[in-house]
Amino acid sequence: MIVGVGIDVAEIDRFAAALDRTPGMASRLFVPAELWLPGGERRGPASLAARFAAKEAVAKALGAPGGLRWTDAEVWTEPGGRPRLSVHGTVAARAAELGVRGWHVSLSHDAGVASAVVIAEA
Repeated sequence: MIVGVGIDVAEIDRFAAALDRTPGMASRLFVPAELWLPGGERRGPASLAARFAAKEAVAKALGAPGGLRWTDAEVWTEPGGRPRLSVHGTVAARAAELGVRGWHVSLSHDAGVASAVVIAEA
């Protein structure tokens, strides 16, 4: 059963500019594994914008309650390239309240826009 669906978009250039303009913003939004590729290179702005959109979509799928921490929803990628979601802390607690047992996430970026869809499933 679907508990909630969230969708969000982020303009890539605007998001990149916000990261450049605001020291510490990246560490407030992302865990280190989201920021860095396995080889030690920082993820590009399109990838980060898509991950940010996914975090916004998670909040919407959970009913957009206050108090969720950005770093309590982690977007990671399977070796084959499929995006996945891990939740902890505040996000896991809200998901448990709603009976969420699984997540589906889709990320995309094209034409200067990053998007994400998240489905919370009981």
